[in-house]
Amino acid sequence: MKKILVLFTLLWHFTTASSQTTKSWTPDLGNGYFTNPLMWGDWPDPDIIRVDDKFYFISTSMHYVPGCPIAVSKDLVNWEMGGYAVSRYEEDPRYDMKGGDMYLSGSWAATIRYHDGTFYVGFCTPKMETKEGHFSICTAKSINGPWTRTIFNEYLYDPGLFFDDNGKVYVVHGQQALYITALNSDAKSVKVPQRKIYDNPAFPYLEGSHLYKVNNKYYILGSTGGTRGREVCLRSDSIYGPYESKVIMQDDHTYPGNGLHQGGMVQLKDGSWWAIIMQDRGPIGRVPNLEPVTWEDGWPVFGKKGIGVDTFPKPVTGISSPITVPASSDEFDAASLALQWQWNHNPDNSKWSLTERPGYLRLKAGKASNLFHAVNTLTQRVEGPYSEGTIEMDISGMKDNDIAGLGVFQVPYAYVAVRQTAGRKEIIMAMNDSTLSVINIKQPKIWFKTVIREKGFVATFSYSTNGKDFSPIGSELKMGLGLDWTANRFALFNYNTSPSTLAASGHVDINWFRR
Repeated sequence: MKKILVLFTLLWHFTTASSQTTKSWTPDLGNGYFTNPLMWGDWPDPDIIRVDDKFYFISTSMHYVPGCPIAVSKDLVNWEMGGYAVSRYEEDPRYDMKGGDMYLSGSWAATIRYHDGTFYVGFCTPKMETKEGHFSICTAKSINGPWTRTIFNEYLYDPGLFFDDNGKVYVVHGQQALYITALNSDAKSVKVPQRKIYDNPAFPYLEGSHLYKVNNKYYILGSTGGTRGREVCLRSDSIYGPYESKVIMQDDHTYPGNGLHQGGMVQLKDGSWWAIIMQDRGPIGRVPNLEPVTWEDGWPVFGKKGIGVDTFPKPVTGISSPITVPASSDEFDAASLALQWQWNHNPDNSKWSLTERPGYLRLKAGKASNLFHAVNTLTQRVEGPYSEGTIEMDISGMKDNDIAGLGVFQVPYAYVAVRQTAGRKEIIMAMNDSTLSVINIKQPKIWFKTVIREKGFVATFSYSTNGKDFSPIGSELKMGLGLDWTANRFALFNYNTSPSTLAASGHVDINWFRR
Protein backbone atom coordinates (compact mmCIF):
# COMPACT_ATOMS: atom_id res chain seq x y z
CA MET A 1 0.00 0.00 0.00
CA LYS A 2 2.84 2.41 0.85
CA LYS A 3 4.43 1.87 -2.59
CA ILE A 4 1.07 2.52 -4.26
CA LEU A 5 0.64 5.80 -2.37
CA VAL A 6 4.16 6.94 -3.29
CA LEU A 7 3.54 6.08 -6.95
CA PHE A 8 0.26 8.00 -6.90
CA THR A 9 2.00 11.02 -5.36
CA LEU A 10 4.73 10.98 -8.01
CA LEU A 11 2.22 10.73 -10.83
CA TRP A 12 0.24 13.61 -9.35
CA HIS A 13 3.41 15.60 -8.92
CA PHE A 14 4.47 15.29 -12.54
CA THR A 15 0.94 15.79 -13.93
CA THR A 16 0.41 19.02 -11.99
CA ALA A 17 3.84 20.26 -12.99
CA SER A 18 2.96 19.55 -16.61
CA SER A 19 -0.28 21.53 -16.36
CA GLN A 20 1.55 24.76 -15.50
CA THR A 21 2.83 27.23 -18.06
CA THR A 22 6.11 25.30 -18.17
CA LYS A 23 6.20 21.55 -18.56
CA SER A 24 9.46 21.16 -16.67
CA TRP A 25 10.02 18.54 -14.03
CA THR A 26 9.77 19.71 -10.43
CA PRO A 27 11.03 17.76 -7.41
CA ASP A 28 8.68 19.55 -4.97
CA LEU A 29 5.66 17.35 -4.22
CA GLY A 30 3.81 20.21 -2.55
CA ASN A 31 3.27 18.24 0.67
CA GLY A 32 6.50 18.89 2.54
CA TYR A 33 8.39 16.22 0.62
CA PHE A 34 10.60 16.24 -2.46
CA THR A 35 11.55 13.51 -4.91
CA ASN A 36 14.78 13.03 -6.79
CA PRO A 37 16.22 13.94 -9.20
CA LEU A 38 16.49 17.57 -8.21
CA MET A 39 16.61 18.89 -11.78
CA TRP A 40 16.08 16.25 -14.48
CA GLY A 41 18.57 17.66 -16.93
CA ASP A 42 22.26 18.32 -17.45
CA TRP A 43 23.58 20.13 -14.37
CA PRO A 44 26.93 18.35 -13.96
CA ASP A 45 29.72 18.63 -11.37
CA PRO A 46 27.60 20.45 -8.77
CA ASP A 47 29.02 22.60 -6.02
CA ILE A 48 26.91 24.49 -3.49
CA ILE A 49 27.15 27.22 -0.85
CA ARG A 50 24.79 29.07 1.47
CA VAL A 51 24.97 32.83 1.93
CA ASP A 52 22.48 34.00 4.57
CA ASP A 53 19.09 32.64 3.45
CA LYS A 54 20.03 31.74 -0.13
CA PHE A 55 21.73 28.73 -1.65
CA TYR A 56 23.88 28.94 -4.77
CA PHE A 57 24.48 25.96 -7.05
CA ILE A 58 27.14 26.07 -9.78
CA SER A 59 27.61 23.64 -12.65
CA THR A 60 29.95 22.78 -15.50
CA SER A 61 29.07 24.09 -18.97
CA MET A 62 32.17 23.36 -21.08
CA HIS A 63 32.09 25.17 -24.45
CA TYR A 64 28.64 26.71 -24.00
CA VAL A 65 28.50 30.49 -23.57
CA PRO A 66 27.90 32.16 -21.20
CA GLY A 67 29.71 29.73 -18.93
CA CYS A 68 29.52 28.49 -15.34
CA PRO A 69 25.72 28.65 -14.76
CA ILE A 70 24.64 29.53 -11.22
CA ALA A 71 21.20 28.64 -9.87
CA VAL A 72 19.62 30.14 -6.74
CA SER A 73 17.23 28.66 -4.15
CA LYS A 74 15.82 29.43 -0.73
CA ASP A 75 14.96 25.85 0.22
CA LEU A 76 17.39 23.60 -1.76
CA VAL A 77 14.43 22.10 -3.67
CA ASN A 78 13.03 24.93 -5.82
CA TRP A 79 15.62 26.57 -8.07
CA GLU A 80 15.84 29.33 -10.64
CA MET A 81 18.71 30.67 -12.71
CA GLY A 82 20.76 33.42 -11.12
CA GLY A 83 23.44 34.13 -13.71
CA TYR A 84 26.79 33.08 -15.16
CA ALA A 85 30.35 33.69 -14.04
CA VAL A 86 31.85 33.81 -17.58
CA SER A 87 30.31 36.05 -20.25
CA ARG A 88 32.53 34.71 -23.04
CA TYR A 89 35.96 33.15 -23.64
CA GLU A 90 38.54 35.58 -25.03
CA GLU A 91 41.74 33.52 -24.76
CA ASP A 92 41.51 31.58 -28.04
CA PRO A 93 39.94 32.62 -31.40
CA ARG A 94 38.57 29.10 -31.79
CA TYR A 95 35.91 30.02 -29.22
CA ASP A 96 34.66 32.30 -32.02
CA MET A 97 34.82 29.36 -34.48
CA LYS A 98 37.84 30.98 -36.13
CA GLY A 99 40.56 28.52 -37.13
CA GLY A 100 38.78 25.61 -35.50
CA ASP A 101 36.42 24.98 -32.61
CA MET A 102 36.56 24.53 -28.84
CA TYR A 103 34.01 21.78 -28.30
CA LEU A 104 34.45 20.18 -24.84
CA SER A 105 36.79 22.95 -23.70
CA GLY A 106 35.73 26.03 -21.71
CA SER A 107 34.79 25.43 -18.07
CA TRP A 108 35.08 22.12 -16.20
CA ALA A 109 34.25 21.24 -12.59
CA ALA A 110 33.39 24.69 -11.29
CA THR A 111 33.76 25.52 -7.60
CA ILE A 112 31.96 28.34 -5.78
CA ARG A 113 32.70 30.06 -2.47
CA TYR A 114 31.74 33.31 -0.70
CA HIS A 115 34.24 35.19 1.44
CA ASP A 116 34.21 38.69 2.96
CA GLY A 117 31.45 40.00 0.70
CA THR A 118 32.78 38.51 -2.54
CA PHE A 119 31.66 35.53 -4.61
CA TYR A 120 34.47 33.38 -6.02
CA VAL A 121 34.09 30.88 -8.86
CA GLY A 122 36.97 28.69 -9.96
CA PHE A 123 37.18 26.20 -12.83
CA CYS A 124 39.69 24.41 -14.99
CA THR A 125 39.98 24.45 -18.76
CA PRO A 126 41.27 20.99 -19.68
CA LYS A 127 44.38 20.08 -21.64
CA MET A 128 43.14 18.57 -24.90
CA GLU A 129 45.41 17.88 -27.86
CA THR A 130 46.23 21.35 -29.24
CA LYS A 131 44.29 23.11 -26.48
CA GLU A 132 46.22 24.43 -23.49
CA GLY A 133 44.85 23.84 -20.03
CA HIS A 134 44.65 26.40 -17.23
CA PHE A 135 42.85 27.41 -14.06
CA SER A 136 40.62 30.47 -13.67
CA ILE A 137 39.14 32.45 -10.79
CA CYS A 138 36.14 34.72 -11.32
CA THR A 139 35.04 37.27 -8.69
CA ALA A 140 31.96 39.42 -8.19
CA LYS A 141 30.18 41.30 -5.42
CA SER A 142 26.81 40.04 -6.67
CA ILE A 143 25.85 36.71 -8.16
CA ASN A 144 24.39 38.73 -11.06
CA GLY A 145 27.83 40.20 -11.79
CA PRO A 146 29.70 41.90 -13.22
CA TRP A 147 32.32 39.16 -12.92
CA THR A 148 36.06 39.61 -13.35
CA ARG A 149 38.08 36.63 -14.55
CA THR A 150 41.73 35.90 -13.79
CA ILE A 151 43.46 33.19 -15.86
CA PHE A 152 46.35 31.45 -14.11
CA ASN A 153 49.44 30.02 -15.78
CA GLU A 154 48.99 26.97 -13.57
CA TYR A 155 46.74 24.06 -14.48
CA LEU A 156 44.66 22.89 -11.51
CA TYR A 157 42.43 20.01 -12.60
CA ASP A 158 38.95 19.71 -11.03
CA PRO A 159 39.55 22.45 -8.46
CA GLY A 160 37.94 22.89 -5.08
CA LEU A 161 38.43 26.38 -3.61
CA PHE A 162 38.69 26.77 0.17
CA PHE A 163 39.07 29.74 2.53
CA ASP A 164 40.50 28.56 5.85
CA ASP A 165 39.55 30.25 9.13
CA ASN A 166 43.19 31.30 9.59
CA GLY A 167 43.05 33.56 6.53
CA LYS A 168 44.81 31.16 4.18
CA VAL A 169 43.38 30.20 0.78
CA TYR A 170 43.81 26.81 -0.89
CA VAL A 171 42.75 24.83 -3.92
CA VAL A 172 42.53 21.04 -3.82
CA HIS A 173 42.88 19.53 -7.29
CA GLY A 174 44.02 16.55 -9.33
CA GLN A 175 42.91 13.16 -10.58
CA GLN A 176 43.69 10.13 -8.38
CA ALA A 177 46.82 11.95 -7.18
CA LEU A 178 45.46 14.96 -5.30
CA TYR A 179 47.33 18.18 -4.61
CA ILE A 180 46.98 21.31 -2.50
CA THR A 181 48.00 24.65 -4.02
CA ALA A 182 48.03 27.72 -1.75
CA LEU A 183 46.76 30.99 -3.23
CA ASN A 184 47.38 34.55 -2.15
CA SER A 185 44.73 36.21 0.00
CA ASP A 186 42.82 37.63 -3.00
CA ALA A 187 42.72 34.13 -4.58
CA LYS A 188 44.00 35.56 -7.87
CA SER A 189 47.53 34.09 -7.91
CA VAL A 190 49.53 31.18 -6.53
CA LYS A 191 51.41 31.70 -3.27
CA VAL A 192 52.80 28.19 -2.69
CA PRO A 193 53.04 25.69 -5.59
CA GLN A 194 51.19 22.41 -5.54
CA ARG A 195 52.05 19.72 -3.02
CA LYS A 196 50.86 16.14 -3.31
CA ILE A 197 48.63 15.11 -0.40
CA TYR A 198 47.00 11.83 -1.47
CA ASP A 199 47.38 9.03 -4.02
CA ASN A 200 45.51 5.78 -3.54
CA PRO A 201 45.20 3.26 -6.42
CA ALA A 202 42.15 1.83 -4.65
CA PHE A 203 40.34 5.01 -5.73
CA PRO A 204 41.04 5.31 -9.47
CA TYR A 205 40.30 8.65 -11.11
CA LEU A 206 39.60 10.30 -7.76
CA GLU A 207 38.48 13.77 -8.86
CA GLY A 208 35.87 16.50 -8.46
CA SER A 209 37.30 17.50 -5.09
CA HIS A 210 35.69 19.94 -2.65
CA LEU A 211 37.28 20.93 0.65
CA TYR A 212 35.64 21.73 4.03
CA LYS A 213 36.65 22.29 7.63
CA VAL A 214 34.33 20.93 10.33
CA ASN A 215 35.24 20.77 14.02
CA ASN A 216 38.88 21.54 13.21
CA LYS A 217 39.18 18.64 10.78
CA TYR A 218 39.69 18.96 7.04
CA TYR A 219 37.37 16.98 4.77
CA ILE A 220 37.79 16.44 1.02
CA LEU A 221 34.88 15.07 -1.00
CA GLY A 222 35.74 13.33 -4.25
CA SER A 223 34.40 10.96 -6.88
CA THR A 224 36.10 7.74 -7.90
CA GLY A 225 35.38 5.31 -10.72
CA GLY A 226 33.97 7.66 -13.35
CA THR A 227 30.34 7.31 -14.39
CA ARG A 228 29.97 4.06 -12.44
CA GLY A 229 31.45 5.86 -9.48
CA ARG A 230 31.02 6.30 -5.79
CA GLU A 231 31.64 9.19 -3.44
CA VAL A 232 34.69 9.17 -1.18
CA CYS A 233 35.58 11.39 1.77
CA LEU A 234 39.11 12.06 2.98
CA ARG A 235 39.74 13.35 6.53
CA SER A 236 42.77 14.87 8.25
CA ASP A 237 43.82 17.13 11.11
CA SER A 238 46.10 19.03 8.72
CA ILE A 239 45.42 20.59 5.32
CA TYR A 240 48.43 18.71 3.93
CA GLY A 241 47.50 15.38 5.50
CA PRO A 242 47.98 12.56 6.14
CA TYR A 243 44.42 11.70 5.11
CA GLU A 244 42.30 8.70 5.99
CA SER A 245 39.38 7.73 3.73
CA LYS A 246 35.85 6.36 3.71
CA VAL A 247 33.31 5.62 0.98
CA ILE A 248 30.27 7.74 1.94
CA MET A 249 27.94 6.91 -0.95
CA GLN A 250 27.77 3.92 -3.28
CA ASP A 251 24.44 3.54 -5.05
CA ASP A 252 23.06 3.18 -8.56
CA HIS A 253 19.52 1.99 -7.88
CA THR A 254 17.87 4.88 -9.75
CA TYR A 255 19.95 4.34 -12.90
CA PRO A 256 21.59 0.89 -12.76
CA GLY A 257 25.22 0.91 -13.77
CA ASN A 258 25.84 4.58 -13.08
CA GLY A 259 26.42 5.53 -9.46
CA LEU A 260 25.72 8.74 -7.60
CA HIS A 261 29.04 10.56 -7.51
CA GLN A 262 30.70 14.02 -7.44
CA GLY A 263 29.12 16.92 -5.65
CA GLY A 264 29.27 19.27 -2.72
CA MET A 265 27.64 19.69 0.68
CA VAL A 266 26.33 22.63 2.69
CA GLN A 267 25.27 23.35 6.26
CA LEU A 268 21.88 24.90 6.97
CA LYS A 269 21.06 27.43 9.66
CA ASP A 270 19.53 24.68 11.82
CA GLY A 271 22.88 22.85 11.82
CA SER A 272 21.85 20.06 9.44
CA TRP A 273 23.91 19.18 6.38
CA TRP A 274 22.75 18.40 2.85
CA ALA A 275 24.52 17.40 -0.34
CA ILE A 276 23.89 17.77 -4.05
CA ILE A 277 25.47 14.95 -6.04
CA MET A 278 25.12 13.94 -9.68
CA GLN A 279 24.35 10.79 -11.64
CA ASP A 280 25.14 10.19 -15.31
CA ARG A 281 21.89 9.49 -17.17
CA GLY A 282 23.20 9.06 -20.68
CA PRO A 283 22.18 11.55 -23.38
CA ILE A 284 19.88 13.43 -20.95
CA GLY A 285 22.97 14.47 -19.01
CA ARG A 286 24.50 14.38 -15.58
CA VAL A 287 21.56 14.88 -13.27
CA PRO A 288 21.73 16.23 -9.67
CA ASN A 289 20.15 14.59 -6.62
CA LEU A 290 19.53 16.20 -3.24
CA GLU A 291 20.67 14.03 -0.34
CA PRO A 292 20.54 14.39 3.44
CA VAL A 293 23.89 14.12 5.20
CA THR A 294 24.28 12.25 8.50
CA TRP A 295 27.48 12.50 10.55
CA GLU A 296 28.57 9.06 11.75
CA ASP A 297 31.77 8.73 13.80
CA GLY A 298 32.94 12.04 12.40
CA TRP A 299 32.22 11.15 8.75
CA PRO A 300 29.56 12.77 6.52
CA VAL A 301 27.44 9.94 5.08
CA PHE A 302 25.18 10.81 2.14
CA GLY A 303 21.59 9.62 1.75
CA LYS A 304 20.47 6.79 4.01
CA LYS A 305 23.67 4.99 4.98
CA GLY A 306 25.18 5.71 1.58
CA ILE A 307 22.06 4.91 -0.48
CA GLY A 308 20.33 7.75 -2.28
CA VAL A 309 16.86 8.81 -1.17
CA ASP A 310 13.95 8.78 -3.59
CA THR A 311 11.23 10.69 -1.72
CA PHE A 312 12.20 12.49 1.47
CA PRO A 313 11.13 15.39 3.75
CA LYS A 314 12.31 18.76 2.46
CA PRO A 315 15.16 20.52 4.25
CA VAL A 316 14.10 22.75 7.15
CA THR A 317 15.16 26.23 6.05
CA GLY A 318 12.49 28.27 7.81
CA ILE A 319 11.41 29.71 4.46
CA SER A 320 8.35 28.71 2.48
CA SER A 321 9.14 28.74 -1.24
CA PRO A 322 6.65 28.43 -4.09
CA ILE A 323 7.20 25.63 -6.58
CA THR A 324 9.79 27.04 -8.94
CA VAL A 325 11.85 25.54 -11.76
CA PRO A 326 14.53 27.08 -13.99
CA ALA A 327 12.83 28.86 -16.87
CA SER A 328 12.62 27.17 -20.26
CA SER A 329 9.90 28.79 -22.41
CA ASP A 330 10.66 32.21 -23.86
CA GLU A 331 8.46 34.75 -25.64
CA PHE A 332 11.55 36.81 -26.59
CA ASP A 333 9.88 39.98 -25.34
CA ALA A 334 12.73 41.14 -23.07
CA ALA A 335 15.61 43.41 -24.07
CA SER A 336 18.21 40.82 -23.05
CA LEU A 337 18.49 37.10 -23.60
CA ALA A 338 16.86 34.96 -20.91
CA LEU A 339 19.16 32.98 -18.63
CA GLN A 340 18.10 29.51 -19.82
CA TRP A 341 19.91 30.07 -23.13
CA GLN A 342 23.55 29.37 -23.96
CA TRP A 343 25.29 29.69 -27.34
CA ASN A 344 27.28 26.72 -28.62
CA HIS A 345 30.43 28.93 -28.74
CA ASN A 346 31.01 32.67 -28.36
CA PRO A 347 28.19 34.42 -30.20
CA ASP A 348 28.72 36.85 -33.06
CA ASN A 349 26.66 39.67 -31.57
CA SER A 350 26.24 41.36 -34.95
CA LYS A 351 24.18 38.40 -36.13
CA TRP A 352 21.40 38.23 -33.56
CA SER A 353 19.01 40.72 -32.01
CA LEU A 354 16.05 41.05 -29.67
CA THR A 355 15.45 44.70 -30.59
CA GLU A 356 15.47 44.90 -34.39
CA ARG A 357 12.00 43.38 -34.30
CA PRO A 358 10.72 43.70 -30.73
CA GLY A 359 9.07 40.53 -29.43
CA TYR A 360 11.15 38.29 -31.70
CA LEU A 361 14.58 36.71 -31.67
CA ARG A 362 16.23 37.59 -34.97
CA LEU A 363 18.93 35.14 -36.10
CA LYS A 364 21.03 36.26 -39.07
CA ALA A 365 22.72 33.52 -41.06
CA GLY A 366 26.48 33.18 -40.71
CA LYS A 367 28.62 31.17 -43.11
CA ALA A 368 29.07 27.50 -42.20
CA SER A 369 29.32 24.19 -44.01
CA ASN A 370 27.02 22.49 -41.51
CA LEU A 371 25.34 22.90 -38.13
CA PHE A 372 28.34 21.62 -36.19
CA HIS A 373 30.43 24.56 -37.43
CA ALA A 374 27.70 27.19 -37.35
CA VAL A 375 28.10 30.26 -35.15
CA ASN A 376 25.16 31.45 -33.04
CA THR A 377 23.45 28.15 -32.43
CA LEU A 378 21.33 28.96 -29.38
CA THR A 379 20.73 26.08 -26.97
CA GLN A 380 19.07 25.01 -23.76
CA ARG A 381 18.87 21.74 -21.84
CA VAL A 382 16.53 18.92 -22.75
CA GLU A 383 14.87 17.22 -19.77
CA GLY A 384 13.68 13.82 -18.67
CA PRO A 385 11.58 11.89 -18.48
CA TYR A 386 9.86 13.80 -21.29
CA SER A 387 10.23 17.25 -22.79
CA GLU A 388 9.27 19.04 -25.94
CA GLY A 389 10.17 22.28 -27.62
CA THR A 390 8.08 24.22 -30.13
CA ILE A 391 8.86 27.38 -32.10
CA GLU A 392 7.00 29.78 -34.34
CA MET A 393 9.31 31.19 -37.01
CA ASP A 394 8.89 33.93 -39.64
CA ILE A 395 10.94 32.86 -42.67
CA SER A 396 10.18 35.76 -45.01
CA GLY A 397 13.67 37.24 -44.56
CA MET A 398 15.61 34.16 -45.68
CA LYS A 399 18.07 34.17 -48.60
CA ASP A 400 19.37 31.41 -50.86
CA ASN A 401 21.43 28.75 -49.06
CA ASP A 402 20.07 29.69 -45.62
CA ILE A 403 19.06 26.79 -43.34
CA ALA A 404 17.12 27.75 -40.22
CA GLY A 405 15.13 25.76 -37.70
CA LEU A 406 14.92 23.72 -34.52
CA GLY A 407 17.27 20.88 -33.66
CA VAL A 408 18.52 18.51 -31.03
CA PHE A 409 22.23 19.20 -30.78
CA GLN A 410 24.95 16.70 -29.87
CA VAL A 411 26.77 14.13 -31.96
CA PRO A 412 24.79 12.81 -33.71
CA TYR A 413 22.38 15.71 -34.16
CA ALA A 414 19.17 16.16 -36.10
CA TYR A 415 16.85 19.00 -36.99
CA VAL A 416 13.76 20.18 -38.79
CA ALA A 417 14.38 23.35 -40.77
CA VAL A 418 13.55 25.56 -43.72
CA ARG A 419 16.08 25.60 -46.53
CA GLN A 420 15.99 28.15 -49.34
CA THR A 421 17.40 27.28 -52.75
CA ALA A 422 17.00 29.37 -55.93
CA GLY A 423 14.28 31.41 -54.25
CA ARG A 424 12.29 28.30 -53.29
CA LYS A 425 11.67 27.34 -49.68
CA GLU A 426 11.31 23.79 -48.45
CA ILE A 427 10.95 22.07 -45.10
CA ILE A 428 13.67 19.53 -44.49
CA MET A 429 14.41 17.00 -41.78
CA ALA A 430 18.12 16.19 -41.54
CA MET A 431 20.25 13.80 -39.52
CA ASN A 432 23.88 14.96 -39.22
CA ASP A 433 23.21 17.11 -42.31
CA SER A 434 21.95 14.19 -44.41
CA THR A 435 18.54 15.27 -45.64
CA LEU A 436 15.88 12.61 -45.03
CA SER A 437 12.66 14.44 -45.96
CA VAL A 438 11.75 17.44 -48.13
CA ILE A 439 8.41 19.28 -48.33
CA ASN A 440 7.90 22.40 -50.47
CA ILE A 441 6.22 25.43 -48.86
CA LYS A 442 5.28 28.95 -49.94
CA GLN A 443 3.99 30.57 -46.75
CA PRO A 444 6.03 33.10 -44.69
CA LYS A 445 5.55 31.43 -41.31
CA ILE A 446 6.18 27.92 -39.97
CA TRP A 447 5.98 26.00 -36.68
CA PHE A 448 8.40 23.27 -35.64
CA LYS A 449 8.29 20.85 -32.72
CA THR A 450 10.67 18.27 -31.29
CA VAL A 451 9.83 15.76 -28.57
CA ILE A 452 12.41 14.16 -26.26
CA ARG A 453 11.87 10.89 -24.41
CA GLU A 454 14.38 9.60 -21.91
CA LYS A 455 13.08 6.07 -22.39
CA GLY A 456 15.08 4.87 -25.37
CA PHE A 457 16.76 8.29 -25.65
CA VAL A 458 14.86 9.26 -28.77
CA ALA A 459 13.84 12.57 -30.33
CA THR A 460 11.12 13.03 -32.94
CA PHE A 461 10.33 15.99 -35.15
CA SER A 462 7.20 17.54 -36.63
CA TYR A 463 6.01 20.67 -38.43
CA SER A 464 2.82 22.68 -38.75
CA THR A 465 1.56 25.22 -41.27
CA ASN A 466 -1.15 26.61 -38.98
CA GLY A 467 0.35 26.35 -35.49
CA LYS A 468 -2.23 23.77 -34.40
CA ASP A 469 -1.94 20.59 -36.44
CA PHE A 470 1.52 19.00 -36.44
CA SER A 471 2.71 16.36 -38.90
CA PRO A 472 5.69 14.08 -38.20
CA ILE A 473 8.66 14.40 -40.51
CA GLY A 474 11.74 12.29 -41.11
CA SER A 475 13.12 9.66 -38.75
CA GLU A 476 13.60 9.61 -35.01
CA LEU A 477 16.98 10.56 -33.63
CA LYS A 478 18.66 8.04 -31.36
CA MET A 479 20.37 10.50 -29.07
CA GLY A 480 24.03 9.87 -28.38
CA LEU A 481 27.04 11.34 -26.61
CA GLY A 482 29.61 11.85 -29.35
CA LEU A 483 30.62 15.00 -27.49
CA ASP A 484 31.63 13.43 -24.20
CA TRP A 485 30.25 14.81 -20.92
CA THR A 486 27.72 17.15 -22.53
CA ALA A 487 24.06 16.28 -22.91
CA ASN A 488 21.72 16.74 -25.84
CA ARG A 489 20.18 20.21 -26.17
CA PHE A 490 17.37 21.97 -27.94
CA ALA A 491 18.94 24.24 -30.57
CA LEU A 492 17.76 27.26 -32.57
CA PHE A 493 19.90 28.12 -35.59
CA ASN A 494 20.31 29.88 -38.92
CA TYR A 495 23.35 29.43 -41.13
CA ASN A 496 24.24 29.86 -44.79
CA THR A 497 26.07 27.16 -46.75
CA SER A 498 27.21 29.25 -49.72
CA PRO A 499 31.01 29.05 -50.10
CA SER A 500 31.04 32.61 -51.44
CA THR A 501 31.63 35.38 -48.92
CA LEU A 502 29.87 37.72 -51.32
CA ALA A 503 26.62 35.77 -51.31
CA ALA A 504 23.92 37.49 -49.26
CA SER A 505 22.66 35.84 -46.08
CA GLY A 506 19.21 36.33 -44.69
CA HIS A 507 17.50 36.17 -41.32
CA VAL A 508 14.64 34.50 -39.52
CA ASP A 509 12.51 35.88 -36.70
CA ILE A 510 11.51 33.44 -33.96
CA ASN A 511 8.39 34.61 -32.15
CA TRP A 512 8.66 32.21 -29.25
CA PHE A 513 10.07 28.95 -27.92
CA ARG A 514 7.65 27.00 -25.71
CA ARG A 515 8.08 23.90 -23.59
